[in-house]
Amino acid sequence: MRVKAAAALAALGLLASSSCGGSGSDSSGPVKLSLLTGFTGPDAPAYRALVDAFNASHPGIRVSMDVQPWDAIGQKLPAAWATGQGPDLATPSFDPGAIFNYIKTNSVLPLESAAGDGDAKINASAIPPAVTKAFTVDGHLYAVPANLASVALYYNKAMFKAAGIARPPKTAEEFIADARKLTTGGPKPTQYGISLADHQTIQMWPILQWMNGGDIVGADGCATVNSRASVQSLRTWADLVRNDHVSPPGQTGADADTLFSAKKAAMELNGPWAAEGFRKAGVDLGIAPVPVGSAGPVTVASTAPLMAARNTGHKAEALQFLSWWTGRTAQAEFSKKSGFPPARTDLTVADPAVAVFAKGLPTARLYLAGLEASTKIDTDAYAPLIGQITRGAEVQRSADTAAKTINGLTGCKN
Repeated sequence: MRVKAAAALAALGLLASSSCGGSGSDSSGPVKLSLLTGFTGPDAPAYRALVDAFNASHPGIRVSMDVQPWDAIGQKLPAAWATGQGPDLATPSFDPGAIFNYIKTNSVLPLESAAGDGDAKINASAIPPAVTKAFTVDGHLYAVPANLASVALYYNKAMFKAAGIARPPKTAEEFIADARKLTTGGPKPTQYGISLADHQTIQMWPILQWMNGGDIVGADGCATVNSRASVQSLRTWADLVRNDHVSPPGQTGADADTLFSAKKAAMELNGPWAAEGFRKAGVDLGIAPVPVGSAGPVTVASTAPLMAARNTGHKAEALQFLSWWTGRTAQAEFSKKSGFPPARTDLTVADPAVAVFAKGLPTARLYLAGLEASTKIDTDAYAPLIGQITRGAEVQRSADTAAKTINGLTGCKN
């Protein structure tokens, strides 16, 4: 059976970089740690630079970084880690909820033994509470943020000037008014006020609900997407899409980015990873905080969990790497190179554009955080709901249907 299991894992392509089984270093060289990540985008060099900086400052440890597509990691890593194989460290997904898959199989290392102050420890108190809460299950911290970002409002300065709008919107009311004013061309717009996506993306629509007190799932695990506040917000923005044509319905995240890059939309909600691409496309780019609604300032936080394999042969070194990665020195340098805010709230950000995203972190919320069924809730309930109501479905009825699906997934008996 052991031979068959090894052959199967070799076919998955992970045994070659495995260190969990004890393959690490000889007595004369540094301890070798393998790190598997899905950072294939334009920010990838910043992650490699951080690994290089760790290696340079820790001559007794050598971390090698293997980059693969997220979907490939999702297919390979669960089986590898569950059988004690695979990399010492990994970012298993861009979805924080993916950690539950590995916790259930007892595949990941609890990290609280490394908690403390200073760069030699994981200082959980310096990480936004929403993130540590999402990564803590049954009292155990299982992950640290590989990155951390909030979503801000991107806007085209030239389009705002042409429309006679002096500054980006600061309130929910101004946001709606500007989206309408910046939409031109009638039912078949030549310019959209905003580019909204509803699937295959970091979700934008929860922000529109949270701004005015709505939500998707409550603290008890029961659906709130069909509550009065939620339906009111959903109806407002669905009507803007259906009747005022402020955004095309049914866009993926890539679609929404393309529309804004092509200068066919005046606004978009997005994270720091998008800025450089928009500038290269020639957009006269402005970045501002998400407008504030009746519920106060809020936005979506985005983070990828960074975890250690329970069966790593080098536990102390793996914890040392995670502690350093989340320390002040590493996070300050990573922010400069990546354009992301630091994954800590105790650092000052000098870059004005990055500072906008950093300013949003204290009030940012993770989408469906702490819910084991988060991925299914998104794909089976929430994304379909937004797709339906922006194409004409009645909002309350659609939200009630989505709520039943959510409660079935969470086990809520209400």
